Amino acid sequence: MWRAYARSGVLLALLASRLMAQAPVPEQSRLNVVTQSPQPAIAGETFRLPLVVTGGFAPYSWQRITGDLPPGLKLHPRKGMISGVPTAPGEYHFRVAVTDSSIPHLQAQRDLVITVIAGLTIDWKQAPKVQGTTLSGSVVVTNQTEHALDLTVIVVAVNDIGRATALGYQQFSLPPKSDQVIPFGASPGPGGYLIHADAVGRWSGDHNVYRARKETSNKLELTPE
Repeated sequence: MWRAYARSGVLLALLASRLMAQAPVPEQSRLNVVTQSPQPAIAGETFRLPLVVTGGFAPYSWQRITGDLPPGLKLHPRKGMISGVPTAPGEYHFRVAVTDSSIPHLQAQRDLVITVIAGLTIDWKQAPKVQGTTLSGSVVVTNQTEHALDLTVIVVAVNDIGRATALGYQQFSLPPKSDQVIPFGASPGPGGYLIHADAVGRWSGDHNVYRARKETSNKLELTPE
């Protein structure tokens, strides 16, 4: 009789454990990553992305399992934070996983995208061209930061022996999230020239320097009259 009771007790315990294993995890105990992909980061500026979870039991442990973070950013596994100063514009896709402290551990994953944009860009508005004995064109400079930048823009023509002739030079303040078209033109003399356009920006609340460059891939030829 005792053996029968013992055997039935074991069977009941086994059945109970199976039922518990099959039971749905309560909603409040499920682990979920609720952080979404952030707004674009700006190269050269401090960036912080808190990683937020619901459910599970603290402390949590984070890791990157696929993809790459932008250069200059780091995932802090115990803090649940991605931070740093991104250095290279681009779109970076990666996946993070978080593990909680329950027994057995719960884990959740999330795909994230961090887009890094240049704080300062420069491009041709009117590509450099030859007009008689003059090299001329225009550039558009764009401030993509949240701050006004003290900007210096210089455009030069560089000949075959490395002599540079200024085609344009300006210093001015460029408001945040705005652009400015800057014309240029000069007569550097006969020869073949590559055109270089450089922009350098600073703002008073930061020690970072924002730089952008544009240059022609082919020489422009100025011939004697």
